[in-house]
Amino acid sequence: MRIYVVIVLQFIIWSGFTLIEWISEHDQLIYKVIMFFVFFYLAFLIGNEVTKSKRKTLFITVLSLVIYTSIHYTMAQFMH
Repeated sequence: MRIYVVIVLQFIIWSGFTLIEWISEHDQLIYKVIMFFVFFYLAFLIGNEVTKSKRKTLFITVLSLVIYTSIHYTMAQFMH
């Protein structure tokens, strides 16, 4: 059950990243990369607080990022 909670929380974090990236569309790439690492670190910290395992948290964080990205780009393909 903890894994599902972490995935839902991380989906909320990735959605926030997408929203902020959309708002700052005219920023330079380096700032977007830094912002991505800040959100990744935030997702990792929250996941680690719930699971208490760094290895499991890293796997869940990468998995949630891959799932969110694939859903995001699939929806973008259908909208355009």
